[in-house]
Order: sequence, then C-alpha cells, then structure tokens
Amino acid sequence: MQSYSLIIPPTRHPLSPAILMLEACIFATILCGFFGIIFKQNLVMKIIAMDVMSTGVIAYYVLIASRKGLFAPIFSTANQGKYADPVPQAVILTAIVIGFSIQALMLVGVMKLARDNPTLETSAIEQNHAP
Repeated sequence: MQSYSLIIPPTRHPLSPAILMLEACIFATILCGFFGIIFKQNLVMKIIAMDVMSTGVIAYYVLIASRKGLFAPIFSTANQGKYADPVPQAVILTAIVIGFSIQALMLVGVMKLARDNPTLETSAIEQNHAP
C-alpha cells in the first residue's frame, strides 16, 4: 500500500502590535516623502523628499522580507532550520545603489540649473523660462 503525506500549509500568525506600529511608521514615512515631492517648491527639498520616500519603501520591503525563525544561508551544523532567502537582500542592495545614483544625478542637474537661475523655486524657474 502507498501512503500519502498530507501537506499542510503553514499557518499565518497574527501580526503583533509592534509590527503593526512599525508598518504604520514606515507608511507615514512614505507619505511624508510623497507629499514633500508634491507640495515643496524648492528643487533640493523635492530631491530630499524623494529620498525619504525611497527609504520608506526600502524599509517596508525589509520588514516584509524578514521573518522570525529564519537563519542566514551559511553552511553550519549549528543551525538546522529554514534558511533566509538571499534574493530580497540583493534586491534591496540594488535599490539602495540605484536610489543613490539617481539622487546624485538629480543634484547635478539642480547644480547646472542653479548656474542660470538665482533661485531653485520651481515657480520662479517656470516664469523665467516661459515662452
């Protein structure tokens, strides 16, 4: 006779209040960055707001990717359990590097724009370059 094993999916544990509070803080960080991009008039402040929003998104990704009880993927006889997936870590490192390079590129663009304009306010720049 063949025996069949029943595969039971892991149960999802309810989120603790600390995790929910952390998610709320991260979401507030993302919203602060988003509203900073929309409502700030200074170009440097817009770049900083974009960096704040990017940091919030990366923090949320790290929070979702981290799980309790997972070990680092290192060969060892001490840790016998589920190993953490290294792919999210690589994606986060890539996102940090790309975000830094985009921020540097935008700051160079603002520096070149500042040579021609006495201010970095978007409304004044638009008035100076209106046809």
